[in-house]
Amino acid sequence: MISKNEIKFIRSLSLKKFRIQSGKFVAEGSKIVADLLSSSFKISTLYALENWIRSNSQLSQKADSVIAVSADELKKISSLTTPNQVLAIADIPKTTYDAEVSSQSMIIALDDIRDPGNLGTIIRIADWFGYRTIVCSESCVDAYNSKTVQASMGSIARVEIFYLDLKTVLKNSGLAVYGAFLDGRTVYDETFDKTGFLVIGNEANGISPEIEKLITHKIFIPAGNTFGMHAESLNASIATAVICSEIQRQSLKKGKRTE
Repeated sequence: MISKNEIKFIRSLSLKKFRIQSGKFVAEGSKIVADLLSSSFKISTLYALENWIRSNSQLSQKADSVIAVSADELKKISSLTTPNQVLAIADIPKTTYDAEVSSQSMIIALDDIRDPGNLGTIIRIADWFGYRTIVCSESCVDAYNSKTVQASMGSIARVEIFYLDLKTVLKNSGLAVYGAFLDGRTVYDETFDKTGFLVIGNEANGISPEIEKLITHKIFIPAGNTFGMHAESLNASIATAVICSEIQRQSLKKGKRTE
C-alpha cells in the first residue's frame, strides 16, 4: 500500500518549487524509466506493476527502492490520463557546465523557451542528432517538469541541460553563434562550423534583443511559396529539427570528402 504521505509527496513534484526543495522529479512510462535506469541518473524509488517488475528485474535492481503497486494505486500517483506500468522518482542531476568540454561540438542554446512540450521535443531532437549539451536561459521552462520529461521520450537521460546566464555564456565562448531569424541567410546557403551555438528563441517573440547582439550568423528557414501563401512561422522545436538536420547533412558531406 502507498501511504497518503507518499501520494502527497509524489503529487507535490508537479510543482517546480517542490522539485527544487527535494531535488527530485517524476518520470513515467516503461521507455522513459528504462532509459533513466540505464543512465547515470539516480532512481530513488520505483512504483510499478508486478508484471513490469518481473519483466525488468535486472533494471529494477538499479533503483534504491522498488515498490509493487496495483493499477488503482498507480493511477493515484500518475499525472497521465492513462497511467503506464511504472513511475520513477529520480534525482535531479547536479552537474557543472564545463565550457571547454561542451564546446567540442555544437550546442543548442534556448532563449526563454516557455512551453514544456517544446523543450522536451528539443531535448529529443538534440539526442537524435548527437548533441549532448543544451544551455537554457534562466527564464526557460524547467526541464524536469513532467510534461517536458514525457515529451523527451527518454532523451533527457542522455542530454545534459544547464540553466545559465545565456548572455555571459555566449559572450565568453569565442565560438560562432547561429540564431534563427526571419531576415537571416538561408540555412542551405550557410556553412556551419563543427562547433558553436545554435540559438532558438522564445515561441512568441523569438530571440531577445540582448541575445541578438551576440549572434554572429543570422539564419532562417526558407518557406515554400508554391501557392503564394505560407505559415507565419515555425514551431520552435520544428525549427530546431530542420536546422540540426542541415548541420548534420553538411557534416556528413564533409566527412565523405575527407575519406
